[in-house]
Amino acid sequence: MDSINTLFLFAGSLIALSVLASRLSSIFGLPLLLIFLAVGMLAGEDGILGIEFDSYSLAFIIGHLALAMILLDGGLRTRMKTFRVGLRPALSLATFGVFITSAVVGGISMWFFELSLAEGLLVGAIVGSTDAAAVFSMLRGQGVSLNERVSATLEIESGTNDPMAIFLTITLVEILMGGIGGPLEMLLMFGKQFGLGLAIGVGAGWLSGRLLRTMDLAPGLYSLLALALGFFVFGLTSALGGSGFLAIYLTGLMIGNQPGRHLNFILPVHDGLAWLSQIGLFLVLGLLVTPSEMVEYGVPGALLALVLIFIARPLAVILVIKPFFSFRWREVAFISWVGLRGAVPIVLAIFPVVGGVENSALYFNVAFFVVLISLLIQGTTLPVMARWTKVEVPVSVVPNRRGPLGILPENDFEMFVYEVNNEALEDVPIRLLRFPSGALISALFRQHVMLHPKGSTLLKLEDVICVIGRSEDLPALNRLFNGDARLKRERAFFGTFTLDGAALMGDVASAYGLTLSPGEQHMTLGEFISLRVGGHPVVGDDVGWHGIHWVVSVMEGNKVTKVGLRLYQ
Repeated sequence: MDSINTLFLFAGSLIALSVLASRLSSIFGLPLLLIFLAVGMLAGEDGILGIEFDSYSLAFIIGHLALAMILLDGGLRTRMKTFRVGLRPALSLATFGVFITSAVVGGISMWFFELSLAEGLLVGAIVGSTDAAAVFSMLRGQGVSLNERVSATLEIESGTNDPMAIFLTITLVEILMGGIGGPLEMLLMFGKQFGLGLAIGVGAGWLSGRLLRTMDLAPGLYSLLALALGFFVFGLTSALGGSGFLAIYLTGLMIGNQPGRHLNFILPVHDGLAWLSQIGLFLVLGLLVTPSEMVEYGVPGALLALVLIFIARPLAVILVIKPFFSFRWREVAFISWVGLRGAVPIVLAIFPVVGGVENSALYFNVAFFVVLISLLIQGTTLPVMARWTKVEVPVSVVPNRRGPLGILPENDFEMFVYEVNNEALEDVPIRLLRFPSGALISALFRQHVMLHPKGSTLLKLEDVICVIGRSEDLPALNRLFNGDARLKRERAFFGTFTLDGAALMGDVASAYGLTLSPGEQHMTLGEFISLRVGGHPVVGDDVGWHGIHWVVSVMEGNKVTKVGLRLYQ
């Protein structure tokens, strides 16, 4: 009984301490994962509490459960529309990019640690995948928003590169243990892993999404059923010899992109579960680390991390992205820098330990140092790099709160809550607001008193407005309630003047005294900008032409609908 009570005591206190310590991330700009890891180490054998934990097999099980949960949540939050600009480059990075990174790091590891080819490549495979979830949590916490081309590529890469790193790690462990006969057997294993993972993940995920849409359950049961279906797909795929990690990510992707009321109940719960998984995983890994036994790996581990950050990752990104996709050099530079390592490398480093590979302590300790240096160097400089490489776009206003009304099974109405911060709306009657046709104001709060809004009601700054509408009304509502500070930032970024993307280039050239080639006379401005960008434009793309920055400010699907004009500074 005492051991059970002690378990609850330590588990509760460590998780609570980790959550409270997460506030340091926004204050000091530290990556959250680094904070969770530090709490685990402080509680460990060489730390303040002195907890002795050396069960690699238990950590292996916890790592699998946590990674499965994190990948399921990542799939749920990935929107199919991001595939328009990010799918092909992300898949290239998740496959060939991981392979190149692993090969470069593996070659250097052979030299640093005097390893065989297979052993060196195993080190490279373990640290081969990135953790973009940590990247986005840091950027959001510091109010940084990336352009869609970069953010979509990183988002999809983060969900799809883990299976490749896991496959390489398992394959190399099997080679070192004598479990794989030759290249043909390895290729068959690769095809089986990814073929089954893709087929079962997409198929079972689509069926799971349909089931969740049609079921009428208590709100709390939707998230439980989604989790159970995800774990079932993970277990089934793994039992058949496929990649369970790829399958569970695709399951989340299929569920998350089938609209319905079920998502309103699933996403908030799974957000908490994903955070719990990350906290629990890094606490366990922190407990597993014994700093006094790692001193001898410190210098070579740190040097290997620098090779990964400054050579291997940039080389992989340049080779697989720049020749084949329309990315600018500054975007390539930022994607190269966002090779942040997180939980996956440390979990993969447990594979050789559990598999009984010779000198297994080296893999775990080196992976730990690589993750630590990556979090310290890359994690703390991401906002600065985003601004320096100019991949940042202005953060638009969003509702202070939003929630579904639960009236319709699909495309439900929602309540959006905004605070009036735009001085242009001061003393403006409600009837003069340019509201979307399907939205209306249901309540207005002024100095904590609820008013019944009428068409003649004059708005005041700091009024809180409750709007009923649908998700497609959000862009128009966000623009309407954009605060003055945000409006100034947007004008500085997009320019003071905005032109319609449907305007003919002949008319634009005449109005601004510009010179066009004969083939450009009958193009629209949107088509002209798309051509200059190189296809798949995104908000924030700018084209320098005739001393003016022509900046894409509004997109509808693949179509440029608004273009800002900003003079060179």
